[in-house]
Amino acid sequence: MRALDEQDVRGSFINCSKGEAKRMTVPRDLDERPWDDLDFLGWRDPGAPDRSFLVADLDGRLTGVALRFQPVRSGYFQRSMCALCLTTHPRGGVSLMTARRAGAAGREGNTVGLYMCTDLACSLYLRGKKVSQSGARFEESLTLEEQVARTLGNLSAFVAKVTG
Repeated sequence: MRALDEQDVRGSFINCSKGEAKRMTVPRDLDERPWDDLDFLGWRDPGAPDRSFLVADLDGRLTGVALRFQPVRSGYFQRSMCALCLTTHPRGGVSLMTARRAGAAGREGNTVGLYMCTDLACSLYLRGKKVSQSGARFEESLTLEEQVARTLGNLSAFVAKVTG
């Protein structure tokens, strides 16, 4: 992914108002992100534990999506799999991320959701730059390029549901 600046990030969101995009917390370390290893930019809002954001270059256009999720409640141990990168995590490592739909549907309260890595570090898990708490990813016969293409395809399908 190409390096982004704050203006790129704020102008990319499709499911929130310009005012909401202006008020959101954008990462201050954009200059230090490992852009060559990222397929999309994802971050959690440090001031709101239930908010996350992601920005991806899909079909040559920057597309940002504001997400919400339920914080983890204590309970039994379970393992979940991210629907984007297929990385498994112990409890809390995967969350149902919901996005308000774009346009009139979103204003009426319609949302779509997908189970994703809570830290939105899918790109780093794919490349082995970050390891989930469960240890390692399942061994796959796909090449890294094929895994990245699958992840971006899954993300693109989710974004299509947000816009459609």
